[in-house]
Amino acid sequence: MARYLEIAVIDDDESFRVALVESLSSLGYGSSGYASAEDYVRVIGGNSFSCVVSDIHMPGMSGLDLMKHLAAQGSTTPFVLITARSDANLEAKAEAAGAVCLLRKPFEIGDLIGCIEGAVKG
Repeated sequence: MARYLEIAVIDDDESFRVALVESLSSLGYGSSGYASAEDYVRVIGGNSFSCVVSDIHMPGMSGLDLMKHLAAQGSTTPFVLITARSDANLEAKAEAAGAVCLLRKPFEIGDLIGCIEGAVKG
């Protein structure tokens, strides 16, 4: 059983977001879903998350933009980025922004758990 961690899931694809939140919850993680980066920024307030799992490509603020925005405010919350796209240099962009992992959809939940656990240890 995983140690208790609070994970934020940000993805504009509602069915994917809900499924991911439910999967994480079933594995013993606290998990909250947000439909956009803007929703996350608006709602988080004093909430503290162990890790953020965010889609890169969303309408409005992208996952990369969200990382930069939060880092500018002093946040050290680790990010795992996810995407269904295969853009050139995406790994380099994610790494340069400070992402712990970049996973391409569809991915195995075990791969995501490995990234999350690695992120909170590092």
